[in-house]
Amino acid sequence: MTQPAVRAAAVIPARYASTRFPGKPLADLTGKAMILHVLERAQACATVGRIIVATDDERIRRVVADAGFEARMTREDHPNGTSRIAEVAESLSEELIVNIQGDEPQIEPDLVDRTVRALASHPTAPMATLVSPFAPGEDPANPNIVKCVRGVDGRALYFSRSLIPFDRDRGPGAAPPMKHVGLYVYRRAFLRTFVALPPTPLERTESLEQLRVLEHGHTIVCAEGEAHFTGIDTPEQYAAFVTRKLGSG
Repeated sequence: MTQPAVRAAAVIPARYASTRFPGKPLADLTGKAMILHVLERAQACATVGRIIVATDDERIRRVVADAGFEARMTREDHPNGTSRIAEVAESLSEELIVNIQGDEPQIEPDLVDRTVRALASHPTAPMATLVSPFAPGEDPANPNIVKCVRGVDGRALYFSRSLIPFDRDRGPGAAPPMKHVGLYVYRRAFLRTFVALPPTPLERTESLEQLRVLEHGHTIVCAEGEAHFTGIDTPEQYAAFVTRKLGSG
């Protein structure tokens, strides 16, 4: 069956300051700034019709603009990337807004498209995200890997750093643990609501911002796909990316 046409805007928050890796978006040991690798991956998404880098740093804006992409300067006082995206989204006409992180140069376009289409197919849901099966060798009990459990209709029921669900009887047909991938798609109107929501007890307990949405009674629908990409948080992770990129030609 042919998928209905969907046109979303991707907004990529990118800040220069980073405790673990200052200047990360402009790291260019591949011969190209990392933010440009991210933009090229976003360009390959079938559901994305517009791409905007949201930044508070003129150096990032200049590199993006010089490469022919769109960049917007934003306020410096945003507490997180979602808030920065919400500022840019206020002036956009697209209903669906994709949050692609500026440190994900290996993000898989098919997974972005799946997540956009998941939200488009649930017109009453304000937000969508992505879940993935665990890869061989990944430990579902690792608290650094967030897990998600879903309802039969694909709604997220809960996110946790603990291993969920707990397979009490370890019998056939048990629901396998699913890894949460931090890819989000929002309805533009909901972004204003989201950033205004006060923090919640479960969010503070698990240190997971998406729980704020559930605790306030909003729906998150989940797309599913096998995710292989990871974000780059440290110089060591970036060095590994450079090695893979140059090695693949």
